[in-house]
Amino acid sequence: MGRGTTGLGDRFSVLAKLYQRYLKGGNSVRSNLVPVPQAPALAPSTAAALSILFTLLYVVPFYLSSLTRPSPQLHRDAPPSIRARVRAVTVSSLACLAITVYVLRQHGHASLWDILKLLGWWPISLIDTARTMLLMSILFAGPLFEAGIVEGEIKHWIHPSHLLDSLSSWVGYRNYVAGPVSEELIWRGMIIPLHILANFSGKQIIFLTPLYFGIAHVHHLYDFRVTNPTVPLALGIARSLFQFAYTSLFGFIASFIFVRTGNIFSVILAHSFCNWMGLPRFWGRVGVEAGVPIGPPDARGKDDTDAVPKTVPSGESKGIAWTVAYYIILVGGAYGFYRGLFPLTESAYALPVVLVEK
Repeated sequence: MGRGTTGLGDRFSVLAKLYQRYLKGGNSVRSNLVPVPQAPALAPSTAAALSILFTLLYVVPFYLSSLTRPSPQLHRDAPPSIRARVRAVTVSSLACLAITVYVLRQHGHASLWDILKLLGWWPISLIDTARTMLLMSILFAGPLFEAGIVEGEIKHWIHPSHLLDSLSSWVGYRNYVAGPVSEELIWRGMIIPLHILANFSGKQIIFLTPLYFGIAHVHHLYDFRVTNPTVPLALGIARSLFQFAYTSLFGFIASFIFVRTGNIFSVILAHSFCNWMGLPRFWGRVGVEAGVPIGPPDARGKDDTDAVPKTVPSGESKGIAWTVAYYIILVGGAYGFYRGLFPLTESAYALPVVLVEK
């Protein structure tokens, strides 16, 4: 786990008790880890049921109104649809928050500070956030090289106007603000504390809770069928399974970061960054002519937010050396991410979850 747990008994009594379930002797988290059997404050089945409820509360409202329900006449990228969906997820998020706070208070006997800590709202560490973004940048070193150097977009990144342009549209606001904030608040900030209260193991929290997040995106199959009725059903199903896989994979990473840092703002920024980067290129040459998709069709962002596949700008094709460099950097970034996963997420504010027993 992380450092700096001395004094948790004074500030976070519930968290201190949770830590003591896994620690033997003293307050140091570097003591020998010995799981102590103890009845969970919340039944595991209740935590699972609440996770399913939160997923339904987030998704079902999209189909209750003609403004939020996709149709051949109303695409999900239409501003009226986005505004209505943002209102819906705001209400859903508040409802899930109220339920979570009630459960933490009634079943976990958590104080206000305990609740803020478990939700990842406080304390805030800018250093932890910066280290998280460094970790994600290492993971996306290849795509950053392609977009910034090969395609020459780096000159636009240093200007604030580039960011403002991205956020000025409703699609940008949904992709980089409303979506990441609402999804991380629920699937990381609310569902994970419930599983901590239910005594789920660290591995279960990392690899189980993201499946709810992946399932929440399966409904896009219906959206796709409505807006693309001529596409074979088998292709739509394959597309949804692929989307379930990569949203769950992102969920594994986000859950790990949240547990290790106890910082919801870090995972929100990581989520926005991944939406901005989209899926990395895993085949083909970099710097090819316009119109060549990067990655599977219609799968640019984690949230399936683009109506057309990502393409590179038109222009002269780059030499093979650029492609070789890209794939070397891509593999190097993946290795660097693996090596930095624990060092760059170590934090004094980690949640009371044991990931590696010593």
